[in-house]
Amino acid sequence: MTDISSAGFTRRGILAAFAATAVTAAPTYSKAAGFLRGGGDIRRIHMYSGRTGETIDMIYWIDGKYIKDGMREVNYFMRDWRQDSATNMDTRTIDIMAAAHNQLNTSEPYLLLSGYRTAKTNAMLRARSGGVAKKSLHMKGQAADLRLKSRSVSQIARAAAACRAGGVGRYSSSNFVHMDCGAVRTWGR
Repeated sequence: MTDISSAGFTRRGILAAFAATAVTAAPTYSKAAGFLRGGGDIRRIHMYSGRTGETIDMIYWIDGKYIKDGMREVNYFMRDWRQDSATNMDTRTIDIMAAAHNQLNTSEPYLLLSGYRTAKTNAMLRARSGGVAKKSLHMKGQAADLRLKSRSVSQIARAAAACRAGGVGRYSSSNFVHMDCGAVRTWGR
């Protein structure tokens, strides 16, 4: 009998390969808060960027552990595309996004409007709009602005707020929801 580790396979590698092919079998969670407390064995993120044309659809967490390669891909995907600069996104924000998406019971990917922002990009956006915070959590890799065609701003915001894990801003006139892992709070209409 061949030892799995001597054949170049690891338990984590086998689990990751299995999980990548078993996305449709991923569990459904009835409560986002339970999901954040470890209520499942798999966490998945599915997004599209209209700015770069890129799509990401991946399992980034298995059995209580973040997958390093998966998180590297998420970090790059959520980069400041204006400066082509990435940072390590706060995993709490990714978890809130994934849990809210799961609550919405849709296979449509989030449209990512803004993830990480450099100070330069944040200052430029702040000069153009009064709704951009000077000390935005986007600059720390702790926030994302998201949209879904199939769900309203109110529906997305309610799902994110149900996580009770960070800030949720409704920007109905611009058709997006802000999610972050900062203090629990809500704002906007």
